[in-house]
Amino acid sequence: MVRVQVRRVYEDPEPDGGARVLVDRLWPRGVAKERLHLDRWAKEVAPSTELRTWYGHRPERFDEFRRRYLAELKAPPAAEVLEELRRLAEGDGVTLLTATRDVPHSGAQVLADALRGAS
Repeated sequence: MVRVQVRRVYEDPEPDGGARVLVDRLWPRGVAKERLHLDRWAKEVAPSTELRTWYGHRPERFDEFRRRYLAELKAPPAAEVLEELRRLAEGDGVTLLTATRDVPHSGAQVLADALRGAS
């Protein structure tokens, strides 16, 4: 069974959340490394700077963003890191951390869906 959850970096850690992985390309503003209790910063699976800039967190672009981002996840090095995250999710589980305000329309949510096999 795959255990994946998405949480904002500003929320307190959950004790049974599994490995904590930051999946943003940029470090979250105003957050100390110690506060996140990270197991890994997987910026390799974050959307490319070009895609992130194009998307601009505009919900009307989300379907196209999802399509482009899933294509990016198929290429190295993202594909290898995606497999690493899948193994974590199948084990003790994984919590994907993001700084975005709109989690349902975020790269972290697309990544979570991909790990669950729902993409």
